[in-house]
Amino acid sequence: MEKVKVNTLEEFNEVVEKNDTFLLLKNSTTCPISHAAYEEFENFVADQNDVACFYLHVQEARDVSNHIAEKYSVKHESPQALFINGGEVVWNASHWKITYSSLQENVK
Repeated sequence: MEKVKVNTLEEFNEVVEKNDTFLLLKNSTTCPISHAAYEEFENFVADQNDVACFYLHVQEARDVSNHIAEKYSVKHESPQALFINGGEVVWNASHWKITYSSLQENVK
């Protein structure tokens, strides 16, 4: 499946409207840990076709990142993976806990 970049609040709201279940990765473009997590995310996305996958670069979409933290009551971290189902975060992980295997086990 393809991953789609989210840049604006409007785009994020559209994601929420159109997808009951989705995975979102908050990524920092300057952090080596984020880079590793992003690679794990990319590999996961390439190997599955069941869950819609989105990402944002925190430096480019800080307002969206802050909105997500507030909307879902999940403290912002970067990198951070959020699996949302039925309007709630049912799983999240950050930093080195974002691995191909953790995504495979928890994003279904």
